[in-house]
Amino acid sequence: MKQAFKNSALLILMSLLVACGNFGNLDFPGVYKISIPQGNIITQEMVDQLRPGMTKRQVIFVMGTPLVRDPYHQDRWDYVYNFQPGGGVRGQERMSVFFVEDALINFTGDFVPTSETAETETTQSIEETSTI
Repeated sequence: MKQAFKNSALLILMSLLVACGNFGNLDFPGVYKISIPQGNIITQEMVDQLRPGMTKRQVIFVMGTPLVRDPYHQDRWDYVYNFQPGGGVRGQERMSVFFVEDALINFTGDFVPTSETAETETTQSIEETSTI
């Protein structure tokens, strides 16, 4: 009888321990979870202000200090923005900016210049070519 009691108590104890292993995954109703923003906020307006030929200082003025500056590739800056609303799915935005001899040549990432900006640049380059 004592052995059966010990076995059943041990079984109950082990069941409780296994059940508590999943305790961290429970979401309690009414508990506030904070939103977590990290990195550089990147907006479409900022990307629309970028122009080829801008200096590194001008890019910092528009975009802010880059989150990642690789010491081995100093002509590439990476801007990363992570946001996780309280208890929600994490979102991420990225931009990579490339320089040659302190002049912006290209940028890639989740944002592209709007068509209005591209049309304005094309019109300006056509006007510059026709005046030469």
